[in-house]
Amino acid sequence: MVNLVNFSGKPFHFIGIGGIGMSALAHILVRQGHQVSGSDLSENRITDRLKQMGVEVYRGHCADNINAISRPQIICSTAISQQNPEFQAAKALGLPILHRSDVLAALIDQFKSIAVSGTHGKTTTSSLISFLLLRAGVDPTIVIGGEVQDWQGNARLGQGEYLVAEADESDGSLVKFSPYLGVVTNIELDHPDHYHSLEQVISTFQIFTDRCQVVVACTDCANIKQHLQPQITYSLNDTSADYSATKVRYDSDATRAMILEKGKPSGEIEMGLLGSHNLANALAAIAVCRHIGIDWPVIQAALPEFVGAGRRFEVKGKHDGIIFVDDYAHHPSEIRATLVSARQQEHKQVVAIFQPHRYSRTVRFLSEFATAFTDADTVVVTDIYAAGEPNQDGITGEQVAEAIAQHHPNVHYRPTLVAVQSFLTKQLKSGDLALFLGAGNLNGIIAPTIEAMANCYVQS
Repeated sequence: MVNLVNFSGKPFHFIGIGGIGMSALAHILVRQGHQVSGSDLSENRITDRLKQMGVEVYRGHCADNINAISRPQIICSTAISQQNPEFQAAKALGLPILHRSDVLAALIDQFKSIAVSGTHGKTTTSSLISFLLLRAGVDPTIVIGGEVQDWQGNARLGQGEYLVAEADESDGSLVKFSPYLGVVTNIELDHPDHYHSLEQVISTFQIFTDRCQVVVACTDCANIKQHLQPQITYSLNDTSADYSATKVRYDSDATRAMILEKGKPSGEIEMGLLGSHNLANALAAIAVCRHIGIDWPVIQAALPEFVGAGRRFEVKGKHDGIIFVDDYAHHPSEIRATLVSARQQEHKQVVAIFQPHRYSRTVRFLSEFATAFTDADTVVVTDIYAAGEPNQDGITGEQVAEAIAQHHPNVHYRPTLVAVQSFLTKQLKSGDLALFLGAGNLNGIIAPTIEAMANCYVQS
């Protein structure tokens, strides 16, 4: 594929630079010495960090942001409308307008790259691979869709030959990437706003894997097993895979297992990531690291130290014996897996607080959402986070709550985040796990809820 990105000195301007994917690319480019600017509707800790690195960040979108720079390359994500004033100004000036995936594809071509794809588990798997490579002294460059404490963010420019990138399939741009090694964790339909069928999703992954030199994939996924031909396999259920696990123990504080490499025991691992889905993610990371020559003792020693990526079962606070956890799960399969992990811990009650994400996803998977909360004791549902979509079907959060209530005895609908917070401050009790689920802005009420409960406690 022709490289559309100019790395010879032309500046870069990101429309929507505060996004998790856009900011990671901006981070790498400015660290490489390129002139980088960007704009966003609001500022956050990510934009603050970019400012400290020398990035010019404008608050709000307007044509003057483009005019202030000497004919930059304009970088957009799928979320940016062509009616955006900066997009319109760039178009009128004849400036090159590139998708964020074009920049990522160009960076992937600069390194011996490891691209982690799949419907679920991309961020944890790519973060874990990056962490293990760092511990092994490989010094990788990192571009992922989550923030990790070990490198204080979602990106890192290393001096080694490897780049680890999270490769997103949501808008079809996965087909642009040609990494040395591609990982496929699983394949499901998760973005009905872009794909009309599972077959289209499978086709996208087939094109991606054809462009990889080496493919590592999980054969527990029927769609992978039927439609892909990976060179390296991993599985929780099939010991004939190249990497598998036996003697698995899912305890309340850790996951432990004996790892088999080509059928032979390598040794036992222990890690703080809980649940079978995270053990599968660890197998993927182990397979990648072993393929590129990382010694087993290094992997074994490093795994217990990995604390995970932000918004992946991330403990955000504790109050009066209540644990508050933020998790990005927004697809029925992810919700089930996360709740299974929560159930394995020792809590009096698992309270699942769910904000559906996107109208198209909610409509398409309503029946699956209805049965996804079995492992929660209490379910609280709020209104749908639109993510910029029109509500063509008129679906509501109340309908989601009603669907779940047909299969669960304890479901509560609270239409606004303020109402959710009020409900939680009255209902949560010591020993509960409050699990905030969704890819929207639900996690914004975690800190205020803790504060409100603390104030109620002081006043009483």
